[in-house]
Amino acid sequence: MKQIDVKEFISAMDELEKERGISKDYLVESLETALVTAYKKNFDSVDNVKVTIDGLTGEIHIYSVMDVVEESEDPLLEISLKEAKKIKKSVKVGDKIDIEIKPKDFGRIAAQTAKQVVIQKIREVERDMVFNEYNDKKGEIVSGLIQKADSGTAVIVDLGKLEGIMPLKEQISSEKYRVNDKIKAYVMSVEKGAKGNPQAIISRSHPDFVRRLFELEIPEIYEGLIEVKSVSRDPGNRSKVAVYSKNENIDPVGSCVGQKGVRIQNIINELNGEKIDVIEWSEEPSTYIAASLLPAQVLAVDVKEEEKFAQVIVPDDQLSLAIGKSGQNARLAARLTNWKIDIKSESQFREMLANSSSESEEELNEESEENIEENNEE
Repeated sequence: MKQIDVKEFISAMDELEKERGISKDYLVESLETALVTAYKKNFDSVDNVKVTIDGLTGEIHIYSVMDVVEESEDPLLEISLKEAKKIKKSVKVGDKIDIEIKPKDFGRIAAQTAKQVVIQKIREVERDMVFNEYNDKKGEIVSGLIQKADSGTAVIVDLGKLEGIMPLKEQISSEKYRVNDKIKAYVMSVEKGAKGNPQAIISRSHPDFVRRLFELEIPEIYEGLIEVKSVSRDPGNRSKVAVYSKNENIDPVGSCVGQKGVRIQNIINELNGEKIDVIEWSEEPSTYIAASLLPAQVLAVDVKEEEKFAQVIVPDDQLSLAIGKSGQNARLAARLTNWKIDIKSESQFREMLANSSSESEEELNEESEENIEENNEE
């Protein structure tokens, strides 16, 4: 059958394989499948059609796959043994044999189909390449330009090769997003949209956004000398970050804050003024819990390991600071340490002890009275 601009077609497939990594065999197989469909559509063919393409010459052959029988009753699906032997002497009843057919004007249809298949496969491979590239960026920070930012809806960000979608719940309520503003965000996941186009789900409110910013800004964290143990966050308002270093010569908190607070200020600026408490992680729960309540001072911490419960005592003038506005400081400390924390002022604690002591005395007195009565009765 007539070839499809043979040299150009084969050359194009070779180039696609070399430059885009699209397998030539894969293209040929896809085109053969598409040509079968095109042939059936244009020539009212039955299902026993096969198309082959010579990968070297580009020549197309179309066959009817016929069942070999003694006497043919259906000329579209069957061929008699006598006729089949004229084509292939070794054939026998029960075999299948390919009978080449040469429909008129199929060269034009084949050329159009080839073009469509190649374009489609290029798009598919490019989408897969972008998907895989950004899927590898899951858990990382990306930058892009805001394309769409309507109040109360998802923010759409141009990330270069694909679209980033920041749902409402992943936005920071105090931030204003404007079209054409450059923005950084954390990649939560990469998905394929309705048309197969990959899209990244991004966030600026996720705690790991803060974690990744620390890795970008603090060389010691990136190099593994300092470890971010935990992050808790009230997006747009305050974050707490627990850091630790095995090296006793490294001050993990000081390294993260930087000289005159320069390093931490870069992160605060990226978060549009969100306050950040950097504390030193400790394997000793009481020490860690006390540090987690910074900037408040702590007098004592009583822990119950099995219940992961801590009773914290602070000076009277530190109670409101320890709890924080609307309980924010205590809540973030609890999330950071993964402990339940009950905070009492020194006065409240002394009062609690006094009440507990009085109750004990009353119980003791009641018990003594009962014993005396029992003795009298005897």
